[in-house]
Amino acid sequence: MPAKTPDPRLARAGVDKFNQPKRTPSHPKKSHVVVAREGDKIKTIRFGEQGAKTAGKPKAGESEAMKKKRASFKARHGKNIAKGKMSAAYWADRVKW
Repeated sequence: MPAKTPDPRLARAGVDKFNQPKRTPSHPKKSHVVVAREGDKIKTIRFGEQGAKTAGKPKAGESEAMKKKRASFKARHGKNIAKGKMSAAYWADRVKW
């Protein structure tokens, strides 16, 4: 049986496997890319604002303003985050917020 060739979308996005987000510092607008796969659906998703100062995991001693920004993002995009791996909001929440 011949070896299975990798999906060309993986190489085009520059990632090694499905559902593995990667930083894209040279992209003009989006900060990350992921080739999302759920069942037999495959989709290339670019997400995150390039150079956003508000993103990142909660830090020790984080300001109240930053906590509010984080909560506001999750409230604003809650429905889209709930859509799962095939939405940019899901990946932005997981990687950046």
